[in-house]
Amino acid sequence: MTADPFHVRGPGVVPRRYRRGIYLLPSLFTVGNMFCGYACIVYAMRGEFEMAAPFIGIAFILDSLDGRIARMTNTTSAFGVELDSLADVISFGLAPALLTFAWGLSELGKVGWAAGFVYVSAAAMRLARFNIQSAAQLDKRFWVGMPSPAAAGVLASTVYAWPYPLSGQQGIGALAVVLIPAVLMVSTVRFRSFKTINFGWTPSWRGPFMFVLVIVFIAIQPRITLAILAYAYLISPLVEAAINRGRASRPEVPPAASP
Repeated sequence: MTADPFHVRGPGVVPRRYRRGIYLLPSLFTVGNMFCGYACIVYAMRGEFEMAAPFIGIAFILDSLDGRIARMTNTTSAFGVELDSLADVISFGLAPALLTFAWGLSELGKVGWAAGFVYVSAAAMRLARFNIQSAAQLDKRFWVGMPSPAAAGVLASTVYAWPYPLSGQQGIGALAVVLIPAVLMVSTVRFRSFKTINFGWTPSWRGPFMFVLVIVFIAIQPRITLAILAYAYLISPLVEAAINRGRASRPEVPPAASP
C-alpha cells in the first residue's frame, strides 16, 4: 500500500496518474471565484456595500489559486481556461461595475450607467487580449495593461474604505474611480507581475518581514491598508518610470585610474 494520495507510480514511469476527482479541484476554485462575483452583485443591489466589497478580494485570492493548482497537479485544460475567463468577467468586470454603480454612479443618470458599461467592456477586452497572446509574446515580468483583478481591487477597496452611498455631485468621484482603471486595462502600460516580484535588493529576511507587516496592517486597519495597496499598484508604472528616468539622467562616474 502506497502512502501517495495521488497513487503516483514507480520512478520508472514518467507520467503521473491522479484520482479522477483531482481534475475537478481547479474548477471548484474557479466556481468559487464566480460565486464571489455573484454574491457581490446581490449585496450591492441590497445596498450592503460593506458586505459586497470584500467578495472581490476573496475572488482575487481564488483566482490566484486555481491556475497554480492546475499547474501543480498537471490538470490544465482548455475547459478550465475558458471557465476561468468567464468567471473573471463576472467577478472582476460585472461585479465591481455594478457595485460602484449602486454606490455612486447611479447619481449621474445615463452618464453613470454608461461609465459602468465602459468598465465592463474594458475588463472583457483585457481578458480577451490576454487569452489570444501566446506564451512567446508575453514577458513574465510585466502585464500589458492593468490586470482586471487589480483594477477591480481599486473599485472594491474604494467602496470598502467609504461604504456610504454617494449623493449628488459626489458621484463624479465614482466616475473617476471607474474610468481610470478601465482606461489602464486596455492601455499598453506595463504593470509589474506579482509572480516575478522578488526582494533581491534586500537581505533575505526583509522580504518575508515586509509581507508580515502588510498582513498585520490589514488585520489592524483593513479599509485603509487595502485602499493604499490598490492605489499604490495603480500608480506603480508612473513611479517606476520616474525612477528609471532618474537613473538614466545620472552622469556616469569614470573609473578611478589605477596607481
